[in-house]
Amino acid sequence: MQIVAKEWERLIEQWVRTMALERGLSRNTIDAYTHNVRDFADWLLHSVAPMSPSEVRREDIEGYMVTLYERRTTPTTQARTLCALRSFFKHLITERIISSSPTEHISAPKSGRSLPDTLSTEEIDAMLATIDTSTTAGKRDSAILEMLYSCGLRVSELTSLHTSDISLEEGFVRVVGKGRKMRLVPMSPEAISRLVAYYAVRHELVTELSADHIFINQRGGKALSRMAVFNVVERAARFAGIKKSISPHTLRHSFASHLLEGGADIRQVQELLGHSNIMTTEIYTHINTHQLHKIIDALPTPKVR
Repeated sequence: MQIVAKEWERLIEQWVRTMALERGLSRNTIDAYTHNVRDFADWLLHSVAPMSPSEVRREDIEGYMVTLYERRTTPTTQARTLCALRSFFKHLITERIISSSPTEHISAPKSGRSLPDTLSTEEIDAMLATIDTSTTAGKRDSAILEMLYSCGLRVSELTSLHTSDISLEEGFVRVVGKGRKMRLVPMSPEAISRLVAYYAVRHELVTELSADHIFINQRGGKALSRMAVFNVVERAARFAGIKKSISPHTLRHSFASHLLEGGADIRQVQELLGHSNIMTTEIYTHINTHQLHKIIDALPTPKVR
């Protein structure tokens, strides 16, 4: 990891010198941009994988933007961070270190957005119903959606699951979250059922490259990528006719919101989600309050006589 960290620092310092000499940015802007990119590099090295700047993918940028949102940073800060990352990777293109930027096609957060989208149980059922579970890929994708929702997993946690992390008999999944913190999450009967159905055909995808990863792609038998999971979720939402902005994290948001609606204690939800700070979990209490306001606002107003 030290070698990769030094590469990040070397390229960041090179980029900072370029900004100072060629772009005429203020010292404050350069300092802010530098902080943003260093924070991204630190998050990547300690929460995802020790990858070099040339190995960063779009889904890594998206995962970090979700993390910023979970930290409750303002939309303005999130937008500035994305500008900083775009500037850094544009510099790497200029230096011919990479050929394309992983920040392409990522939109800056809209100002004023304060609550994440959530799905109703009916919408989640509709997404699951779009999947053809008569196929091997369909059984896998069905298990993916159910695990994301009913276990509240982050996409990075899902893609890093190994067969040794699952206990079907006990009904628990061992999850390694941010900062390498481990937690045990109970699996719903539906998650166990869909996972058992996938396990029955998983051998059709396994190759020497699979190790004991649970979710495997169809081309090469490697562990499924974060982007592939994004595609599974987005495709199911589109086929279900859902117009909301949907990602794997939407299922995690929905899991937390539905738990609180069902009477779960916020500390229990914090434990299940693997949040180190309860303030992150508290956003879901705001979601439910927001939904109650919408219900009240929709009530017919009696005419004053």
